[in-house]
Amino acid sequence: MTAAVAVAAGAFTFAGPIPAAHTAPRGAIQQGMDKLVGVDRHPGALAAVRDRHGRTRHYTAGVGDLRTGGEVPTNGRVRIGSASKMFASVVVLQLVGEGRVELDAPIETYLPGLVRGKGIDATRITVRQLLQHDSGLPDHTDSMFKSAGDFLPYQHVYLEPRALLDLANARDDARAAGSGWSYSNTNYLLAGLIAQRVTGRPFDELVTTRVIQRAGLRDTYAPGVGEEEIRGRHPRGYQRDPATDELLDFTRMDPSWGWAAGHLISTPDDLNTFLRALLDGKLLKPAQLAQLRTTIPTRPGSDLGYGLGVFSTPLSCGGVAWGHGGDIPGYSTVDAATDDGRAATIVVTSLNGSVKDESVAADRAALLDTALCAN
Repeated sequence: MTAAVAVAAGAFTFAGPIPAAHTAPRGAIQQGMDKLVGVDRHPGALAAVRDRHGRTRHYTAGVGDLRTGGEVPTNGRVRIGSASKMFASVVVLQLVGEGRVELDAPIETYLPGLVRGKGIDATRITVRQLLQHDSGLPDHTDSMFKSAGDFLPYQHVYLEPRALLDLANARDDARAAGSGWSYSNTNYLLAGLIAQRVTGRPFDELVTTRVIQRAGLRDTYAPGVGEEEIRGRHPRGYQRDPATDELLDFTRMDPSWGWAAGHLISTPDDLNTFLRALLDGKLLKPAQLAQLRTTIPTRPGSDLGYGLGVFSTPLSCGGVAWGHGGDIPGYSTVDAATDDGRAATIVVTSLNGSVKDESVAADRAALLDTALCAN
């Protein structure tokens, strides 16, 4: 969720050739899952892989509860962090398709007087730039989380969206709008506020009726105000305490600081279903889907692109995959889907910053590529 981990969470970078990736058997994916967990790695992992014919296989590895030794539940519910941004983008783009929001209108049109601060001119920042992380706006989470230990004081704190915007407005590190991709959770905080302003309805209601229900997602929901537990079957999520080097159970937490940028709860299979509904044109009109898929580079010379709420990433077997993973204390998700029907989502039950073996991030990225190219 924080800008420092955004690229790692939001997309995967293929790190080298995987022999015969296009024929990788089910066992190879399970071996990759097993490699993600253990001492100095993540406590648990779960995944869903859908092939181009619509058949899904589920995988688990590690331990779902360090206290009891319980198993990781197949297709359990998890916090999806910044993968929530895909849902928020769809809501705004649906409103664009209905003529209620203009992509290239300034955000001042919809939120007059709310966005301000040193170096910020809200009349020169467009809705499109919010969704594409090209607004230059500071990230409110940078005022909250400067290190892994900073998550702990906020575990049970509820924050209103306007309080989060105040944090962003108080920062002095804004960039010029349109100066290039720069990840900021504030962009999607504002996207949620715009959706509320033009509809007169709460954002959580909008994402539920317009996206979750329309896509037929049975295990995805927006937590209610003050709701800290995860409903239903779920693995426990963990966060390392840098002061004690101890893994703390972070399953129960208030995700309000993520709000439209990162507070949803889902499952690997539901995320695959969402991605398929999105790419298959079931959630957006063709014009808005084309806008969503129009990308800018995340850095000069990079083949990793960012559209309106989704990353585009080249695959080792050819073509590109679309998705947006997410980090939030306790859980880290990577997901992607292709135009021909494939989809894969892999979740681990701690952040990369909570593991001692830093190579695990590359292993998970390679596994997602393998899962997509094997199907």
